Formats: sequence, C-alpha cells, structure tokens
Amino acid sequence: MKRTSNLVTFGGNPVTLMGKMVKIGHNAKNFYAVGADLKPVSLSEYMGKVRIISSVPSVDTGVCAAQTRRFNQEAAKLGDVQIITISCDLPFALNRFCAAEGIDKVVTVSDHKETDFGIKYGLLIEELRLLARSVIVIDRDDTVRYFEVVKEIGNEPDYEKALAVVRDLI
Repeated sequence: MKRTSNLVTFGGNPVTLMGKMVKIGHNAKNFYAVGADLKPVSLSEYMGKVRIISSVPSVDTGVCAAQTRRFNQEAAKLGDVQIITISCDLPFALNRFCAAEGIDKVVTVSDHKETDFGIKYGLLIEELRLLARSVIVIDRDDTVRYFEVVKEIGNEPDYEKALAVVRDLI
C-alpha cells in the first residue's frame, strides 16, 4: 500500500498517510462507509450532485466540531449541494454530536470499520488510524474539482477557497 510521509503533521510531528492521494481533475473514487443508522453509505448515492467531503479526525475535538458546524451553516446557502462529513468516529458518537450541535444539513458517516474512504483517498493516518483533515469538492460528473489536505491537523481548512469552487459549480 502506498504511503506518503511528511505531508501532514499532528502536533508538529510528521505522520504517515496511507493509500493513494486523490488528485484534482481525476474521477472521484466511490467508497463505502457506515451511516448513522449503521447501514452502508456510498458516495455514489449522491451522484448527480455537487458534493463536499469534509474529512476530520474526530468530531470530539474543537477544530473538527468547528469544521462540521461551518459546513452545516454553509449548506443552507448552497442549495442542491450534498455535504458529507466523514471520520473514523463510531456512528453513535457522530449521532450524539449532531444532536448536541444541531447538525441537520450535513450527512455524517463513519469510516471506522473498513477505512475504505481513508485508503482510497490517501487520507488514513497510519500511526493514529484517524483521517487527515481535508476538504474535497466533487462535481456532478464525479470529477474532483478541489482538494485540500490540511498540513497541520490542528488547523482549519480554507473554507473560502472550497466554497468558491462549489459556487462556480452550482
């Protein structure tokens, strides 16, 4: 399995990302994760829509919670755009977080079981078995139009750049 080192840090220390990193202009890879109802969810279920995939290490941290809240707020302004927040948190933790925070416009899914997303998108942190923080924008034709992997996991992504790409697509 391909590994990428020194691209991302956690607390200033380099971590290893597993899998093959997604590239802008390439076709988005379908993946399977676990939904809030413990049933499989795939990217292909949202085919034909512009999609934002927001990957976070854990919604139980301040930055991840802020990222999820921000995309939930933006969802109302974007119309027919599907926002998916994915982490290796258990579905129960995602449900608890969404209920406590009023997250109702973002679909939250868990990559804990197979880490299918993490491996296919090159975002699984080998040392922690968590996902790197990233934002991916996919157009209606399944082409990746924007990709940011945040260098230091404790930092937030560039929301404005990602949202500008989304606005151009809708």
